[in-house]
Amino acid sequence: MNIIDVQSQDIQETMLDEFNRSQETKKVVKELDGILYQETDYFIDDWSLERRREIANHFKNVVTEGGAVILAVVEEKVVGFAVIEPASFGKTAVYKELSYIHVAREARGKGIGAYLFTAAKNKAREMGADKLYIGAHPATETQAFYKKMGCTLAKEINTEIFQREKLDIQLEVSVG
Repeated sequence: MNIIDVQSQDIQETMLDEFNRSQETKKVVKELDGILYQETDYFIDDWSLERRREIANHFKNVVTEGGAVILAVVEEKVVGFAVIEPASFGKTAVYKELSYIHVAREARGKGIGAYLFTAAKNKAREMGADKLYIGAHPATETQAFYKKMGCTLAKEINTEIFQREKLDIQLEVSVG
């Protein structure tokens, strides 16, 4: 596996065409007044071809504007990616948003997410951030991953990120 900090010229609209985002969720984590709890909820997340191409095009915009896209590649196939948005925000710390971190269904459970997460923290630090901010999918498996990576509930809530998906759990992690 190669972890690649991609440049604009490396990004192709079709690079995620075969990426399997599928995730079956049976339980979710919810937050109420700083307390996390689990609840039964069933749904399947997946991306259409159109959505995968939108995200690949977003990669180019992110890199062009000064953010970062990190790929996990096996045999020339993208099996995971992380996206750090270019904008900084925060009152008590310099935050960068980790807007995406995904591992293809067939590649999960092999440590690729941890490699990507570590690479994203290192890159965010290079970009001048103190912390990564994550609007994290509420699936219990996703939340367990972020907890294992050292994430905690965000001390500052970015309302714009929160408004995108109100069921996401707002997390942060130090990049130092």
